[in-house]
Amino acid sequence: MTAFIIANMAPIMFASLVVMLLLGYPAAFSLGAVGLFYAIVGIELGEFRPDFLQALPERVYGVMNNDTLLAIPFFTFMGLVLERSGMAEDLLDTIGQLFGTIRGGLAYAVIFVGALLAATTGVVAASVISMGLISLPIMLRYGYDRRVAAGVIAASGTLAQIIPPSLVLIVMADQLGKSVGDMYEGAFIPGLVLAGLYAGYAFLVSMFFPKATPGLPKEAIGFREESGSRGLVSLGMLFLASCVFGWFMMRNSNVHGADYVVLSMFCGIIFAFAVAVVNWVIDKLTGFRFLSKMAQQTTFVMVPPLFLIFLVLGTIFIGIATPTEGGAMGAAGALILGAAKRRLSWDLIRQATESTAKLSAFVVFILVGARVFSLTFYGINGHVWVEHLLTSLPGGQVGFLIFVNVFVFVLAFFLDFFELAFIVIPLLGPAAEHLGIDLIWFGVILGVNMQTSFMHPPFGFALFYLRSVAPKERYTDRVTGKRMEPVTTGQIYWGAVPFVVIQMIMVGLVIAFPSMVMHYKGVQTNIDPSTIKIEVPQIELPPLDLGPPSK
Repeated sequence: MTAFIIANMAPIMFASLVVMLLLGYPAAFSLGAVGLFYAIVGIELGEFRPDFLQALPERVYGVMNNDTLLAIPFFTFMGLVLERSGMAEDLLDTIGQLFGTIRGGLAYAVIFVGALLAATTGVVAASVISMGLISLPIMLRYGYDRRVAAGVIAASGTLAQIIPPSLVLIVMADQLGKSVGDMYEGAFIPGLVLAGLYAGYAFLVSMFFPKATPGLPKEAIGFREESGSRGLVSLGMLFLASCVFGWFMMRNSNVHGADYVVLSMFCGIIFAFAVAVVNWVIDKLTGFRFLSKMAQQTTFVMVPPLFLIFLVLGTIFIGIATPTEGGAMGAAGALILGAAKRRLSWDLIRQATESTAKLSAFVVFILVGARVFSLTFYGINGHVWVEHLLTSLPGGQVGFLIFVNVFVFVLAFFLDFFELAFIVIPLLGPAAEHLGIDLIWFGVILGVNMQTSFMHPPFGFALFYLRSVAPKERYTDRVTGKRMEPVTTGQIYWGAVPFVVIQMIMVGLVIAFPSMVMHYKGVQTNIDPSTIKIEVPQIELPPLDLGPPSK
């Protein structure tokens, strides 16, 4: 028995941790307890050197001294302030009106706003809860299928996991030892593509099951002109002009990829906001408007979050600020936007600060426990066991990626993201690097995969967040006065299933098209290094005059 334990201590240790987590013990304490227990067992069996434990205080101090992790409280605070200041409500109302009577319009609005909230909050809980409170009653009021409505809201909220400035990507970059800025830039395009796949699913549902996603009735549409039109032509022309202006300003620049998209967007929104302000001033002074009400309302609602996106992501992408500095600017910008909307209060700041402190402490405690676990695991050569196991898989890189993604997908049924990130990622990273896999690409693949941990029935946290705000009993709609049926837990779970499938399709797309991520490296040179010749010119030195010999 002793010989069996010595030969298999690493897999036994890992299995013991999984069992403790499945039994419901807190992740931080499970990690620390398993690490210390097997350190004692290893010392007794002669498989673990006691002097390894002397490195434990330094490892714990390293967690608290990690500048990268400072971005977590900044982005959390920014997201909570924006969520409580009513930005999500304004966006959902305006974008919902924009799509109007189109079938599936409210679903498109939720997905679009979910992507915007993801790029400004970075917090899944804030996105899901705010959209659940605001959009779910509206979708139910106008006859949306409960499964479709619940699935769209929960999935759109989880976009905050993969679209920067995601807290998930910060942790992923830290665990893989890579730059948070590179991780953000690599995940930018996959995040937008995933939002597009969600919208594509909503389109298919509206085509094949029109009764599941009805459009808004005409009487529910506001922002009409005196002629009765909705003013969409004016909005379209403003959008087109903004895109042309953004392209014109960046046409001769040397930036590419996500940098180009963000900077062009910034130029475009500045142009649109300037036009809307001029229109508002002229309207106040003369009564004449050259923009429709819809165009002006949409611009004034969308520009602040888009500007905040540039303030955070743009400064990180172009190298002006580190992620921590970008988070600090985002937190300050959120306070300014809240004050500008006259919704900033001491109570709001207090609640956001308390929630930020709780989440930050949660992350740090898990990370400290993970350091204890990994110290023992490395001390018993567990990392060697994992690397040999994974690098010996058939199929090389492709076989490794398939196995790892299936493994992580299964674990995501039972473990949340932070547990996966602090336990599994440090074990997978060295093996991926040994096989020559780019770690930023690998991190984005796993980030999309682990996004399913928020959507997996029965333990998906996004489903729990939505369950907490969805009606559990029959209620009276405050607008129509009708008695409405509740949303059952089964409807929420079944609504999430198609989006879990979409997320796995996205994993396959990122693996099949690495360029979606690899653009973070910039434009590669076309020069073949083997053709480069370095010629050193011959320089004739004057003769040295050493003078007469000394006597």
